[in-house]
Amino acid sequence: MHVPDGFIDAPLSAATGAVAAGALAVSLRGARRELDERTAPLAGLVAAFIFAVQMLNFPVAAGTSGHLLGGALAAILVGPFTGVLCVSVVLLMQGILFADGGLTALGVNITDMALVTTVVGYAVFRGLVKVLPRGRRSVTVASFAAALLSVPAAAVAFTLIYALGGTTDVAIGKVATAMIGVHVLIGLGEAAITALTVGAVIAVRPDLVYGARGLRQRLKLRVNGELVDAPPAGPVPATRSHRKVWLTGLVASLVLAGFVSFYASASPDGLMKVAHDQGIDRQTRRHASDGSPLAGYGVRDVSDGRLSGGLAGVIGVGATVVAGSTVFWAVRRRRGAAESAASSSRGV
Repeated sequence: MHVPDGFIDAPLSAATGAVAAGALAVSLRGARRELDERTAPLAGLVAAFIFAVQMLNFPVAAGTSGHLLGGALAAILVGPFTGVLCVSVVLLMQGILFADGGLTALGVNITDMALVTTVVGYAVFRGLVKVLPRGRRSVTVASFAAALLSVPAAAVAFTLIYALGGTTDVAIGKVATAMIGVHVLIGLGEAAITALTVGAVIAVRPDLVYGARGLRQRLKLRVNGELVDAPPAGPVPATRSHRKVWLTGLVASLVLAGFVSFYASASPDGLMKVAHDQGIDRQTRRHASDGSPLAGYGVRDVSDGRLSGGLAGVIGVGATVVAGSTVFWAVRRRRGAAESAASSSRGV
């Protein structure tokens, strides 16, 4: 669902840019509360993993493919504010390095793919975990439903944006029907990937899943013939290492982007298929980063297609994990500085 340059007119592109900038500012402040000793080391990795999985287009209908958006996944793993930042980092790397998603449309893409998917996905997730039985299986089920609904929500958001600022005269009703229809199918793939990923992490390190905190079933003790809640367990030690999970996730991301991506579907994704069929793409402009050595997810001057795509994927994962980790380290450091200042003032 990467919107290229030329789909949306300049005034609405600027307006969505302002919305995106505001969302990022709010997310930077909110992420200070979410990025603790558990989430901070993994947030950059989550961004890199989303980048890698987005390279794996899967077929959803005749001549159409889809790929992960990742908003729901990021929100569940590291928190909604941090999730918005994770997907935004991915979109920035894709736009600058790989000419994927227009630079003038960056505000549209962040609003649609980062903000809408994260907000809708996490809202659905939190609503479900409140009514489902407390436990790991419920977290996985809620993750599936949250991801499934987040994708057509993004399709609806794009349709509304296009209705307000589209550059071609097309029937919006037909665009809406086509967009929502194909993205419901893509949502099934998104839901499966999200549920499998969350389930895998929660199986080995449930303490690292932001959305699973506080959902552990309380133990019961029988006291004088009555069942009462056992005292809560102590917090997870901050010294527990995340290195194994981090390395496993990084290796998985590199393998997906560097090797598995070669077998991804070559069919256009849902947005580009609808754009072609409905005539939305008539005003598409050449991407400002078309001259990038990595444009089109290949390395310039490397003739072997498999090697070119694999190298591009590995470089993309590396660039995303570095950029994301830098952002989240800076946010975490500001939180630490604020906590130190607060402690000092209380001491005085």
